[in-house]
Amino acid sequence: RNNYNWAYIKKYAKEGFLMKISLKFIPVIFLLFIFIDSNKILAKRAAIIIDNSNKEVLFEINADTLNYPASLTKIMTLYIVFDQIKKNNLFWDTKMQVSSVATSRSPSKLYLEENDYISVEDAVMALIVKSANDVATVISEHISGNERDFAKLMTKYAKKIGMRKTTFKNASGLPNRAQMTTARDISILSRALINDFPEEYKLFKIEKFKWKNKTYKSHNKLMKSYEGADGIKTGYIKASGFQLAFSAVRENKRLIGIYFGGDSGKQRDKSLAFLMNKEFKELNINKNNKIVIKKNN
Repeated sequence: RNNYNWAYIKKYAKEGFLMKISLKFIPVIFLLFIFIDSNKILAKRAAIIIDNSNKEVLFEINADTLNYPASLTKIMTLYIVFDQIKKNNLFWDTKMQVSSVATSRSPSKLYLEENDYISVEDAVMALIVKSANDVATVISEHISGNERDFAKLMTKYAKKIGMRKTTFKNASGLPNRAQMTTARDISILSRALINDFPEEYKLFKIEKFKWKNKTYKSHNKLMKSYEGADGIKTGYIKASGFQLAFSAVRENKRLIGIYFGGDSGKQRDKSLAFLMNKEFKELNINKNNKIVIKKNN
């Protein structure tokens, strides 16, 4: 259970499901074989489920395969913001100035204007809900002077909390060949944020953010439909596929799930929901309501 290697998964699929094949099990078999042949379909597909209380790995496939973090990078950006607030180096009402560099970042963004200002509180919500790349740069420049030095700080934080295979090169997750991580490392980061900043983590459950009379909605569609879900972050660039760091609590048991390399937002959400359900069930924790996966844009 703690180490799902290929041989085990193949044996599990053949003996556990193929012997009892029916329409009921077709989705399960299909999902298993997506992972079995993931090296053929998409080399960067990976997943891991951990128990928040004791760090136990309940499920893993390709968990140490290097991949691009995409917007999951912003989890570390937010972790640093929360830590700077805790140390009184930053405050929720602090105004941060927008540079020309920040305005040049590609979408997703708030389309901030040069020399404008945004508060730390609004910036945090813009990262959580909108995943705004221009805002990530504003934060990095305010804290470290420039994004390059902030990325070095991010990598330093990563090593400190146990992310052994992660290197950050920017604050947003925009494409950079040298910016790499793993599903395991993102699970470590997600757990650290949840446990080190429990009050701030509650913000990840907020589904809407308003900026200059425009309302933005969360990209985390699974959070809206999965029982017990309360965060944390979606991600996507072409080179990484659709990604998700996710957490849910049932019967006082929190599981954290990471999924890399989805072919679409819908496929990513459906696959991770299946894995999370599977591990809750093995812990004798069952859902009360049927999950409905909503279509992602």
